[in-house]
Amino acid sequence: MDQIPPSFWSAAPAELFDRLKATASGLTGKEAKNRLISYGANRLKPKKSSGTFTLLVSQFKSPIILILLFATGLSLFLHNLVDASIILVIVVISGLLGFWQEHGASNAVARLLAIVQIKAAVLRDGQQNEIPVEEIVPGDIVILNAGDIIPGDCLLIESKDLFVDEAMLTGETFPVEKAVSVLPADTPLAQRTNTVWMGTHVVSGNAKAFVVLTGKNTEFGKVSERLKLKPPETDFERGIRRFGYFLGEVTLVLVVIIFAINVYLHRPVLESFLFSLALAVGLTPQLLPAIISINLAHGAKKMAEKKVIVKRLASIENFGSMNVICSDKTGTLTEGTVTVESALDVSGNSNEKVFLFAYLNAFYETGFTNPIDEAILNHRKLDLADYQKQDEIPYDFLRKRLTIAVKHGDAHFMVTKGALKNILEVCSSAETSEGNITDIDSLSDQIQKHFEGFSNQGFRTLGIAYKNIPRETLISKTDEAGMTFIGFLTLFDPPKPNIVETIASLKKLGVSLKIITGDNHLVAASLSKKMGLSDNKIIAGPELRQMSDGALLRQVGTVDVLAEIEPNQKERIIIALRKAGNVVGYMGDGINDASALHAADVGISVDTAADVAKDAADIVLLEKDLGVLIQGVREGRTTFANTLKYVFMATSANFGNMFSMAGISLFIPFLPLLPKQILLTNLMTDFPEMTIATDRVDEEMVNYPRRWDIKAIRKFMITFGLVSSVFDYLTFGLLLLILRANESQFRTGWFLESVISASLIVLVIRSRKPFFRSKPGKYLLIATLSIAILTLIFPFTPLGTVFGFSPLRFSTYLFLLVIVALYIFAAEITKRIFYRKVRF
Repeated sequence: MDQIPPSFWSAAPAELFDRLKATASGLTGKEAKNRLISYGANRLKPKKSSGTFTLLVSQFKSPIILILLFATGLSLFLHNLVDASIILVIVVISGLLGFWQEHGASNAVARLLAIVQIKAAVLRDGQQNEIPVEEIVPGDIVILNAGDIIPGDCLLIESKDLFVDEAMLTGETFPVEKAVSVLPADTPLAQRTNTVWMGTHVVSGNAKAFVVLTGKNTEFGKVSERLKLKPPETDFERGIRRFGYFLGEVTLVLVVIIFAINVYLHRPVLESFLFSLALAVGLTPQLLPAIISINLAHGAKKMAEKKVIVKRLASIENFGSMNVICSDKTGTLTEGTVTVESALDVSGNSNEKVFLFAYLNAFYETGFTNPIDEAILNHRKLDLADYQKQDEIPYDFLRKRLTIAVKHGDAHFMVTKGALKNILEVCSSAETSEGNITDIDSLSDQIQKHFEGFSNQGFRTLGIAYKNIPRETLISKTDEAGMTFIGFLTLFDPPKPNIVETIASLKKLGVSLKIITGDNHLVAASLSKKMGLSDNKIIAGPELRQMSDGALLRQVGTVDVLAEIEPNQKERIIIALRKAGNVVGYMGDGINDASALHAADVGISVDTAADVAKDAADIVLLEKDLGVLIQGVREGRTTFANTLKYVFMATSANFGNMFSMAGISLFIPFLPLLPKQILLTNLMTDFPEMTIATDRVDEEMVNYPRRWDIKAIRKFMITFGLVSSVFDYLTFGLLLLILRANESQFRTGWFLESVISASLIVLVIRSRKPFFRSKPGKYLLIATLSIAILTLIFPFTPLGTVFGFSPLRFSTYLFLLVIVALYIFAAEITKRIFYRKVRF
């Protein structure tokens, strides 16, 4: 295969076909497979490996675990076979548990993402097929329509009124017109009008393009490689990272001090080193990454059951924190099935000619499918056997109109349909009810009056115009002038039957709805009134254009409806809402929604959306319905709440126990627990925590948005860690001063108290209610009680002897159970006081 010319825009299509051994009819399936192997998948960066072996090895990459394994090897070398083997087995079991859970989570997420995969239309074996963008290879012929993402760097071989948004690559604000040509090799990127670039998207028109470069070799690939682009961190990700650093710093300082003091006290160096490392394992929530992955993946699966697909797992936290949702009305608040109400002339009378011209325009339109054209075609079938399409000027979001050139017998004319204002801009005359042509200025007041009347009834109103043209003339946008206005087409999309209740449900969840629509303010006011939204203030696009950023920031929070909004104003509204301190979700499915989806904290789209919208979204709904969104918000908050539970567990009893053990080791002549016993304690307390993803969440935890608050978590850790330590030292006092326990009895008693208390405290801190009023999840309860029972009988088993434990007197068990009961009671009282003072 020949070398691809570096300046492929300066080559003719035939030359590139020859160099890449391709044809205008596309590749064969077999050749495409070979090229996929040769060039690699069409991605900007390699797919993140989640292979079984890679995931397994990653469970043991923690520096603390690696040092512990090294120390265990040293222990084996010094012939301490039993203890070293026990430590090794516990570390391996702990790693396997994390691997098993994460492997299941990653597979589940991969299956969910496959549901909303972006696809491209490509010619294979001479036939048009839809294939995943990742499978596009150099030499492919792709078919491009409005809304499509460009799947590679391509040379145009056919195009019709093609406009492409290249803002993300060139910074150009307005769409760029593209056409087939051959350009000089030194043409700057922004002026290469015969090429389309990976990552940009089609705004209007259609084309056939030859793929020359894919993946990292594309212009966008080079930029992303230089910048190492990655999604911005969410509050949740940032909080987890800082929390991990905080615990890591505390652990390092504590372990170094404990090791140094134990050596100073002339205790065996290797045993002291292993003790310090085992403490580090206990102090470090090494399961935190796995628990977060499991919780988010479990949440994503539950959300998928509610028809909500999560593309980026970290966005679940923002989804749960969301307190403002911005949405268009069509299909979300309304039925989404637009119907034609009437076709009327300039006097407001029903007119067949108006409907015929609207039907011709909709029937011959070849751009992106839209509900208005479907409504016209479904309203009534007309026989167009005597008509023939000549040409087309596709719809775009600047002109807001669509023109079709038609031949009927000897007559040649063009029909234009679009937003009334944009139609009137190109009309110089109007046709009256009697068929007379008159100057449009004489009827402008009458037209405006009818328009306002239709709008006040909630009807969307389009204008229809026509113009006679010379025989079989190809038309362009400049021909959209001097047209004759013929009448109105009114459409109606009724509100969904349960929309008032749905909006009320959102409000109960602490989420306010803001409608951002391109419809005129009269239609928006009529609809918002029917839906129970405040209609006392509506900001319209022209008013917004005159408003400063500061004024918008002050007003945007008090307005429910924003009408006549231009595509480039949506992003400004989202940014203003975010600056006002809101967590903002934006729901969009159109070509012009991509920038707003990127600007929002949570970009939400639907499975039927334009590729560019679906690609920009964090979350994709399989059904365009606010009811589905509500279920997703609840599941998102449930996932966030369960993730926080693990953080609370890791920072209360576990942390308190390890901290207490480190302290007491300085004042007694032996280690309070042997390294193997510490690791066993840590492993056993992990079991209940690994079921937290399936736990029930109290209704109050999903009733309003919550945000990650590292200060509140730090306060929680200090408060409950201190409570845990108080009862730990009570246990030490009981065992040493009252029961006069020897080394083995002390370690057994302390093991029993620390594991049982750490397991049962999970049932307390998992809810803000008293633990007996909040029912835990089935698996969490079973795991907690099983670990408590297993801990009680463990010292009586042969394995207990291997670990250095010995049976205790019955009275010792009673004393320990009293301490655990007092600890649970104290934790309940502390919890009530804590949540009264700390809002979280």
